[in-house]
Amino acid sequence: MKKNILFVMPSLSAGGGEKSLVNLLSQIDFEKYAVDLFLFNHEGIFMEFLPKEVNVLPLPESFRLFNLPLARSVKELVLRQKLPLAYSRAMFAFKNATSQSRAVTEQYSWKYISRSVEPLEKRYDVAIGFLEKTSTYFCVDKVSAVKKIGWVHIDYDKLGMDPEFDKGYFQRLDHIVTVSEECADILGRRFPEQRHKIELIYNIISPRIIRQMADQAKGDVYGRSGNEIVILSIGRLHPQKGYELAIAACKLLVTQGYNIRWNIIGSGEEKAKLTRLIRENGLEKNFKLLGLMTNPYSYIKHADFYVQTSRFEGKSIAIDEAKILNKPILVTNFSTAKDQIRHEHNGLIASMNPEDIARGIMRLIEDPELRTRLSRNLSREKLGTEEEIDKLYKLVGEAQ
Repeated sequence: MKKNILFVMPSLSAGGGEKSLVNLLSQIDFEKYAVDLFLFNHEGIFMEFLPKEVNVLPLPESFRLFNLPLARSVKELVLRQKLPLAYSRAMFAFKNATSQSRAVTEQYSWKYISRSVEPLEKRYDVAIGFLEKTSTYFCVDKVSAVKKIGWVHIDYDKLGMDPEFDKGYFQRLDHIVTVSEECADILGRRFPEQRHKIELIYNIISPRIIRQMADQAKGDVYGRSGNEIVILSIGRLHPQKGYELAIAACKLLVTQGYNIRWNIIGSGEEKAKLTRLIRENGLEKNFKLLGLMTNPYSYIKHADFYVQTSRFEGKSIAIDEAKILNKPILVTNFSTAKDQIRHEHNGLIASMNPEDIARGIMRLIEDPELRTRLSRNLSREKLGTEEEIDKLYKLVGEAQ
């Protein structure tokens, strides 16, 4: 008999956690496992990549109403005589508008969101909250399952959350999965009483699929002019990604006379701010926000360098994808950088300031032997992680 697994995720919009889930689901043996997926938002660029065997659960009507814009949501809920829920929706909006920390707001807003979602009727063998915060809270509070697993994709200490809030939820999980050795160490130090529950499962990536998709575009996707140097970064337009450092580093390079075009694939709440910074620095021709791409791999393949200026990461899928395509890579020295990059061996690690980032890029531009060595070393690495699915099977297999 198939085991029933539930995955819970906010959405399948752009993001490393979202891509990680789609990659994992593409590896599951659906002859042995029946998979349901609960999403709080049924839109996103990765929806089309879900395996057809995955059953996406319908959005509860009460949550659909709760999730409408504030005025419309309150009106619709009042018309349906759901006055307590209308009050919760107003409080949810107030807390979000007045909080200084988005991460803490998401934690403490769960009590309002949870009132709009009834517990699921189906009982599962395993329920997995695949992203920290709301997905885990839903899994614990709203799902009946033999075993419950929470996934943490990030350096917990850098996320700015309240550990006391999560402590109660982590106590009710059977396993806490994270994606890198450093992330596991951080969780163990932050929640020592839960250390025995922490499991390491790397993000699943397939070099074969990435290379196939990278080869889909014919010719230079950037349409270079002359000796233009193309840099690529991938990630949400979010303070975590440090794109203002990238803009400042780009300005330094252009001032030094380098013909640079730095491209960003991603979307997010910082678009207006970054667009303003680009304009203020006169970099409209040198720094481009490309938006979302369902297939970024041709852009990675045709870039000269891949650069990641993040302030913190868990384990970056984009870095692993650039490694698979043997790109010379520069990253900032966020806490988990050394889990993926060995300085001077398969990439460069720069300090988290524009000057050092620019110096590292200048080294890549001026030193062809360095570029060749980094790419050659990457070509020798075993970078596929498809076998990580076996670790999940082991956790699932323990559920009786």
